[in-house]
Amino acid sequence: MSHAEDHEGTRRDFLYYATAGAGAVTAGAAIWPLVNQMNPSADVQALSSIRVDVGGLQPGTQMTVKFLGKPVFIRRRTEAEIEEARAVAVEDLVDPLSQNPNLEAGAPATDENRSLDEAGEWLVQIGVCTHLGCVPIGDGAGDYNGWFCPCHGSHYDNAGRIRRGPAPENLHIPVAQFLDETTIQLG
Repeated sequence: MSHAEDHEGTRRDFLYYATAGAGAVTAGAAIWPLVNQMNPSADVQALSSIRVDVGGLQPGTQMTVKFLGKPVFIRRRTEAEIEEARAVAVEDLVDPLSQNPNLEAGAPATDENRSLDEAGEWLVQIGVCTHLGCVPIGDGAGDYNGWFCPCHGSHYDNAGRIRRGPAPENLHIPVAQFLDETTIQLG
């Protein structure tokens, strides 16, 4: 083996490594924009959490806000509504699960597990029918004094639980919490 052949192999190895390194950097530079476009945009991130002032809401009334492109029903219930909702046995429900991400998975659909506060006065739920995505009408509509989806006939009680009709699940509850006595944070 001559001295010239030894240098030739080293030079060739260097060219292989340099070419592979340049190819990896070029591939990374080409792929990064494709991966980065899958991140949520700034306007979506800004709407991932909102605060709602509910100080003016009187018992027996509700308001609807838009959160992540969906209506959210915020209802301040009366004592009679709370008593009626708490009298329902979970065994009588179509969907026995609370559909509440604020609790552990599989929590039963008792009124206590669906309301935002311990007293049961505040009910916050996503206003989208779980059958085909329609928006139910509220304020005591339907056969159970809650919400009614006139498109296909789903009846929800005043805790947002499906009681009759084609909807397979209770109205879903968003991640929510009270920040103070009059402000609810969604998300």
